Order: sequence, then C-alpha cells, then structure tokens
Amino acid sequence: MVANHVSWLDIFVINALAPVAFVAKEEVRRWPLIGWLCAHTETIFLERGSRAAAQRTCATMTERLRSGIHVAVFPEGTTSGGDRVLPFHAALFQSAIDASALVIPVVLRYADRYGNPSRAPVYDGDITLWQCLRAIARADGLTADLRVLEAVDAAAAERRALATHSRAAIAWHLGRRNLASPPAQTAEEAAAAGELPVAARFF
Repeated sequence: MVANHVSWLDIFVINALAPVAFVAKEEVRRWPLIGWLCAHTETIFLERGSRAAAQRTCATMTERLRSGIHVAVFPEGTTSGGDRVLPFHAALFQSAIDASALVIPVVLRYADRYGNPSRAPVYDGDITLWQCLRAIARADGLTADLRVLEAVDAAAAERRALATHSRAAIAWHLGRRNLASPPAQTAEEAAAAGELPVAARFF
C-alpha cells in the first residue's frame, strides 16, 4: 500500500483499515509513546543516508511481501499539509517488483464535522509532536477519509512508472488535476472498478 503522508496519525488510520507492516524513518523509534507503539508492531525502520541500510530495508520489505504480509509505505518520504502530493521516491517500489506484489494506492484526507479539510492532524514544518497532539485533541468532529484505489500488478512494471502512476492517481483524487499525466479513468469509472471509500470518525 502506498499513500500520501499528512501526519503520524496516518499509520494508525491505515492500520484500522487493514493490518500492515509500515516503513518508517529510524528517528520515529525514539518518539515518545508513538515510537514505542511502532517498535512493538511490524514496523520496518528505515535508516536514511546509508545505501547499505536502504538495501537491507528493501530486502526486509521483499521478504515480508513474499510471506504474505502487507507492507505500507509513504513514498513522499515526509509529511505535507494534506493539500498536495510531493514527489514519490521510486526506490521504495522495488520491493513490490521483486516480490511480484500488487501496489495499491491509498488516498488519505482529514476533514472537520462539516466535511471541510482539517489541518488538525497535519505534522509538517515547525509543528512539534505535542502541538499536533493538542490540535487533534481539540478538533471537533475530526474524520479520516481513506480511498483505496485500483491495484497495479508490479510483477512486470518499472519502479519509476509505478511511482508516477501511484502519485498521479492519489493527487487526482485529492483534486490536483493539473498533473501532466492524470489517470485515464474518471472518478465514476474508478468507483465502478471497485474503489473502496472508508471513513473513520475520531472525535
């Protein structure tokens, strides 16, 4: 599963949909409470800045996929404000190719009780973890909306093509239709093909 990345909360929202092993940056392990929770699940920690470590992470992801464990990654490599999708790192798709697995794009939005975009869970820029936690606790009617898009067979694909397609599909569903290569299908066609919208209310 590949998803846009808004907040540390994304991990728990997606896990509520389906149990998966997440790939997270190594520093998450040291975060209060959240790091402990991640370390005691199937989380695969990625040590950045080391090619050898990246190769070990890729091998671990491939092994998990081959053994039937679902793996989720945030190909942007960092969080954004939830209103855009940053470029995807294609290297993170190699494990799906090596394991002949499916790549499933997932669109993630947060909204208030009126359906308007909510920045309460946003964890980017200079926002601290505690500021983010406080904003979530104070949010009124916070809802997470997940849309599972059509899966792509990675067996005969190229990782840059997978990254480009997945990002375009997610961005299109977030309303960013000005991409150079948007998906050919319309929202109605995606729904007919089996798109699964899921909403989870938190407060």
